Amino acid sequence: MKTWASILSALALATALGGCSGYRPAPEAFHAALNQPYRLGAGDRVRVTVFEQESLTNTYNVDSAGYVAFPLVGSVPARGRTVQQLEGDIAARLREGYLRDPDVSVEVDQYRPIFVMGEVGAAGQYSYVPGLTVQKAVAMAGGFTPRANQNSVDITRDINGKVMTGRVVTSDPLMPGDTIYVRERLF
Repeated sequence: MKTWASILSALALATALGGCSGYRPAPEAFHAALNQPYRLGAGDRVRVTVFEQESLTNTYNVDSAGYVAFPLVGSVPARGRTVQQLEGDIAARLREGYLRDPDVSVEVDQYRPIFVMGEVGAAGQYSYVPGLTVQKAVAMAGGFTPRANQNSVDITRDINGKVMTGRVVTSDPLMPGDTIYVRERLF
């Protein structure tokens, strides 16, 4: 009898701990990334202006490999770089035999989308706009379902090439490319 009681106690403890293993508070890098300069990624669209060179001024997509295909100079790495770094790279490449002193400006024209999944009315892909919070993203996705946990959500975010998942409150800001998962509440 004592053996069965020990086994049942161990199973109960393992089940209780297993239920807690899904909880992942947001890493410090989640909030630190919000205060860093924006880093480009696949799916972003940038507006490149080369002053006095109308044929080079256009919008360009960051492809799935993380490059911008730019006329004359070819593929320019963009993933993980700031717009200022991309400006410098394009200007440096244009200086190599194409333009004497190019004046290049880069700005984000459209951010990569966010994804909202789980207990929402219409899960899917949505456009990111600066200032977007979890609560606003859930509203765009049709709001919470009756079964949704409305206090916190899980966010998966790429920070400097490392994918991290953490739990945040619904008032937290989002970043382009985030995936929001609204969990089902327990009661």
